Amino acid sequence: MKITQAFTFEAAHRLPNVPATHRCHRMHGHSYRVELTLEGEVDPATGFVVDFFDVEAAFGPLREQLDHHTLNEVPGLANPTAEHIAMWIWERSKPALPQLSAVKVFETPYCWAEFSGA
Repeated sequence: MKITQAFTFEAAHRLPNVPATHRCHRMHGHSYRVELTLEGEVDPATGFVVDFFDVEAAFGPLREQLDHHTLNEVPGLANPTAEHIAMWIWERSKPALPQLSAVKVFETPYCWAEFSGA
């Protein structure tokens, strides 16, 4: 069974490793959407793979670090591409959510990065 919980946050960033002529080299912002997918057996007693409130509690402190911040200033996100943000979230979420199987980070409704572990 797979379950997914989505979250949003607003943040600014710039991509320092692209050419100066690339439009993402300049500071700009996104309304990000993050989807955390967890996979496992349904617990016969609770009926859950993982309680959604537990997922929210695990991701909440990370969301606080990202929401309404400049991502380049967040430790570990000097080059905050969607790919790096997905890996950053994975590394910090996986210890609290061992059933985590994928992290998707949407920069727009039409483009995203998905990370499923190393």
